[in-house]
Parts: sequence; structure tokens; C-alpha cells
Amino acid sequence: MSMIETVKAAVAAVAGKRASVRMEGARAGVVLDATGLDGAGRQALEDGVKAAAIQSGAEDVRVVLTAEKRERRIVAVASGKGGVGKSTLSANLAIALARGGRKVGLVDADIYGPSQPRLMAAEGVKPVAQDGKLQPVPTPHGVPLLSMGQLVEPDKAIAWRGPMAAGALSQLVDGDWGATELLVLDLPPGTGDVQLTMVQKHRPAGAVIVSTPQDLALIDARRAIDLFAKAGVPIIGLVENMAGYCCPHCGGISDPFGSGGAEAAAVELGIPFLGRVPLTIAIRTASDAGQPPAAGEGDTVFAPLAERVAQWLDASPAAA
Repeated sequence: MSMIETVKAAVAAVAGKRASVRMEGARAGVVLDATGLDGAGRQALEDGVKAAAIQSGAEDVRVVLTAEKRERRIVAVASGKGGVGKSTLSANLAIALARGGRKVGLVDADIYGPSQPRLMAAEGVKPVAQDGKLQPVPTPHGVPLLSMGQLVEPDKAIAWRGPMAAGALSQLVDGDWGATELLVLDLPPGTGDVQLTMVQKHRPAGAVIVSTPQDLALIDARRAIDLFAKAGVPIIGLVENMAGYCCPHCGGISDPFGSGGAEAAAVELGIPFLGRVPLTIAIRTASDAGQPPAAGEGDTVFAPLAERVAQWLDASPAAA
């Protein structure tokens, strides 16, 4: 067997059809398709190819990495005001979508109150940069994460003006997401410069709006819906959070924030109603412990929401 055949066989054993080999004397040139691999995966494949080529007789190996551009879709989770449980919903939605078979990443764009590191059990782990891109941090729930909470000191205020905040958040969205096909984007509350810049620059496929049932929250939710309408981003639907409290002692149901307001608003606005998330101590304690309920067996709250979002995405490929 000639040297080029030997080198080709050795490289193919490591990289399969990803590699194309040319030889000039004892020098090997390898074009390597790295589509769908993250930074660590690309590095491991490149190192393996170089080692295989040298062991098979090549004196020098030069590798050129190529990759097809991946069309990655974004689902923005938004609210017009804070305190409605948007981050908890984002985390559980991302996990439920991943459990449904999608390759999902989570971006915590809530720059002034980043809570996803705790929700996703990734506190204290900082992302590293490789080739100018941030590498998402793995989480125990199978959903990689990038959050401003991973980049700043704990308990320190982020006193940034809009343009600086928007620029920093773009680095999170533009991270090295590898084979991830869907990003869940946990937006800051409100309808200001940061939200508008993110929406215009990164063009979500659609938006999920979160509100509690009371009129005050729904007023602000309408503002968030109007923001996406003006930016040309479709509304996937409205979620009513904190929709009813079940007393753990007597089992009685009460509605401290009202009932059905978000569903009525969805009908009025002509947008889908995705469902309700109850106000329960179990969701709160599990979330605070970094164990979102969607990651457990028997989830009957977030899985149906994720299924409706998935159906919407499958029915609207042109929105990507």
C-alpha cells in the first residue's frame, strides 16, 4: 500500500467521511468538515487526525477546518414586567424541549438579574473563550447554558447602559453552540433598548409571552406583544404563570393573582394560549435547588407547554 493510501486509511479511521486527504511528498494536507461540532469536539477531531496521519508515515500534517453554516432558531421568552416567573419558565421550557428530542441551548439574557446558573445547577462555572467565541457551560439537565451570571462576580450589580449590555448579550447568543439547533432566549423584562436590539439583531423565530393572571401584569404583557409585533416576530403564544395556589395542608385552591386573565387576553389579542403554570411550593423549592421540575419524571406542567411550542416550530419552518 502506498503512503497516501496508508495515510488516507488512517485518517478515515478517525474522521470517516469528514476528511479529505492530499499528499505532497511526505506532507499531508487534510480538509476536515467540522459541521455540528463544538470547540472541544473540533479540537479533539483535529488532534486525532494529525496523530493518525503522522503515525501512518506523514512527516508534516496541515489541517484546514470547514463547516456548513447551521441555521439555528431562537425562541424568545419575554414579559413586559419582572416578577412573573419568566426565568423559571425559560429553564423548564428548554429542558422539556430537550427531553422531547431537540438539541437545545439556553441563553440567560436577563442581564440585570441573571438567575439561570442557579436554576440550571451551574453556579460557579465560568465559560471559556476559544477562537473568539464563548463555549457554553454544560448543565446536569442536558441543556448547555451561557449567562451573564457566569461572567460577573456573584452579588455584584451590572451597571451597564443599553448599548454595552446589548453587545455583551450578543456574545452569548453568538457563542460556540455546536450542534445546538434551538436556543431558548430568556430576555430581560421590559420593552427597552436592550430587548429591541436583541430582537432586531438575532431575529427570533417566535416569542413566548409570560404573564400572571392579574390585570396589571397583563397590561405589561400587551406591551411586550406589541414590541414583537413591531419587530415582525411572531407570537408563539401566551403562558399564564402563578395560575392558582394549592394549599399543601388542606388541598384547597385559591387564586391570589386572579384566574383566567391571561387566557382571556390571548383570545382578545388573537394569539394562542399555551397553558397555565400553577403557583406551587414544589416548583419553587425544586427551582431554587437547581432541579427544575421539567427534568424529573412525571412532569405534567411544562412538557405540554413544550409540546405546543415544538408543534408551532414544526409548522412554521419559514420563521427560522
